[in-house]
Formats: sequence, structure tokens, C-alpha cells
Amino acid sequence: MPRYELPKRRRIFLMRHGDVTYFDDTGRAIDPESVPLNERGRDEASAAGREFADQRVHFDRVIVSGLPRTIETARRVLAETGQSIEPEIWPEWQEIRGGKLKELTTRDVERAFLSVFDGVVPEDTRFLGGESIGELLDRVLPAVARLRGDATWDTVLLVLHGGVNRALLSHAITAGGRAFYGHLSQATGCINALDIGDKPGDWVVHAINHSPPSPLHTGVRNTTMELLYAQYLRYKADDDK
Repeated sequence: MPRYELPKRRRIFLMRHGDVTYFDDTGRAIDPESVPLNERGRDEASAAGREFADQRVHFDRVIVSGLPRTIETARRVLAETGQSIEPEIWPEWQEIRGGKLKELTTRDVERAFLSVFDGVVPEDTRFLGGESIGELLDRVLPAVARLRGDATWDTVLLVLHGGVNRALLSHAITAGGRAFYGHLSQATGCINALDIGDKPGDWVVHAINHSPPSPLHTGVRNTTMELLYAQYLRYKADDDK
């Protein structure tokens, strides 16, 4: 019998940042570039860290997008694991960029919130009137190749965003292809586990959207964009008074 060598793969733990509040108590929008984790988000990040600690996971590198919510999440995870690692900032993995909602009609705003992540999303689809899915893939995917090209790490933690995570998961699911599956749910503070081999198409998806505080997502029946749209409508109602 021929000798078989098991493939050697490296592990990517891909997280979404913990929960944040995009509208304050008066209904006013908070700058998404600077918004911090809220209490729930802090709890989610710490819960993820405890799970990594329980499984004795050691990170060789930690990479964040640079937005405060990703940095805070990563540091809370590391605090629970007892690892002293300074997160690297890769701005090309910042969240998909929306446009100015006031420039859209009421119907376009509704469609922008509720239909932008439907199924396999065409690349010319724009997120809230801003960046297109194609433009997102253009800046996100080369960074994946750069990460894969560095052979110095075995296990890496990425703390990124819902839209970016969907792009990376779609890339993995299609074995290194170019696609965007908008219906892949990414709860705040969730963990995805992906393995990569030496060949560009060698991807193995082990876990998607694992949420340590609520692994079965029993209390969630709505998408992130649906919840944000409801918050936006409350903000608009208060703003129009």
C-alpha cells in the first residue's frame, strides 16, 4: 500500500467584534468609526476568550481592522487567555463602507438595509449606497493571500466585521473563489474556525457563527441588518419631530 501523509494545515479563528450601540439614548447615530463595545459586547468578547482558554488555544498572531470595536474585542479575548500579544492592524479589513443615507430615497433606504445581503450578492450591489461588494472583495481578498504567504504562524486570530467576515467565509466555502454569500449569519462576538493548506484552494471550514454565550442562537430570529433598520427608523422618527 502507498504511504499516505496527512495534509498539514494551519488554523484561522475568525471573529466578529462584540456588540456595539450605533444609536444613543436620544436616537442619534453614533460614528461607526469610533463606537466602542457596549456591555453586551464586552461580555461576548470575554466569553469568547474564556472558550479559547478552556481549549488551550495559543495564538501566534492577532490581527484586527483597527476600528476600536475590533481592538477592544481582541484585547478582551487575550486578557482571558493570558497571552500578551499586540494586535496587528490591517485597515484593508475594515467593514464594508456605507454611503450617505440622506441621499437615498425612502424606498432605496429600505432596500439598502433589508435586501443588500440576500443570497449570493452581485458584485455591483452597493452597501447603503456606498462601497460595492466587488470593491469590498478587491481590498479584502489580497490580504488573505498575504496572510497565507507568511509561513511563520500556525494559529491566527482575526477580529473583524460582519460584512468582511462574510466575504472571507464565502472565499473559503468556494475553495478560494470570489463570491459573497450574504445570508451567512455573523452574530456579534461569534467565532468561525477555518483551516488552510499549502495550495490556494485548500480550505476546510470547521465552524461558522459559533457564539459562546448562546451557541444555538435560540433568542435570535432576525438579521443584523433588520435590527439596524428598526433602530434607524426609530432614529428617523425622533429626528423628524
